[in-house]
Amino acid sequence: MDAALEEIEFLALSANRVEVLTVLTEDAYTRRELGNHTDASQPTLGRVLNDLRNRQWITRDGEAYTATATGQLVAAQFTELWETVQTELKLREVVEWLPAEPLGFDVRRLSDATITVPSQTKPGAPVQRVLELLRASNHVSIFSHAFNERSLAVVHQRTLAGDQTFKGVFSPAAVDALAHDSSLRQQLQDLLASEDAEIRLHTDAIPLAVTITDDVTHLLLRDEDGLLRAAVDTDDEHVLSWAHERHEQYWNEATPLDPATLTDE
Repeated sequence: MDAALEEIEFLALSANRVEVLTVLTEDAYTRRELGNHTDASQPTLGRVLNDLRNRQWITRDGEAYTATATGQLVAAQFTELWETVQTELKLREVVEWLPAEPLGFDVRRLSDATITVPSQTKPGAPVQRVLELLRASNHVSIFSHAFNERSLAVVHQRTLAGDQTFKGVFSPAAVDALAHDSSLRQQLQDLLASEDAEIRLHTDAIPLAVTITDDVTHLLLRDEDGLLRAAVDTDDEHVLSWAHERHEQYWNEATPLDPATLTDE
């Protein structure tokens, strides 16, 4: 085995080694103090400290231990790898439905995301999740290839009540699907007449379905047949910044939806 892989294995096979090294990158501690900052017993700490010193990842000054420059490097890179794998494990069940195009942000930003998938008891769980966010938000922005009637109903109710502002930019197919239903068409017309709502139509298909509710970014993920597979939402500020920038891009390229074009033909 490659020597570097052996060192990675040495560290990865012991949570105590990882924990002690990480703690010692933050400050200098005695062995007794380490016992208060880690879950390791004193005999285990003795073995871990010896192993780390043999690799010169930590050094001892009197009774206190601290990480060396190389120990700091190893701890930082191992932590980054651990976080990357943690994110991959979380996204593994939905990765095949993430957009093929570059998202514009590091997917590791989704490490703390809420992932909602359908189940036998809750087949509509992904849509229910976005409805929860819509009901709790004051400002909603959407860019999407679709706009389901339940989301439209919540936006319609809250916007007309003066509890929410709404800016949506959609693919033509999304509006056409709603316009064929008289009730849904009326809700769209109500929104267009409201001072708190703006709707624009993009000439090209929008490949994503993204909803921004206050400070939360929500993505609905569908398979190649259009079947809803999952919902992913996060309050990560970098993802939120990407969503606002992408919304602005589509918004500037789109034209205001003309109420006169809303027919059932």
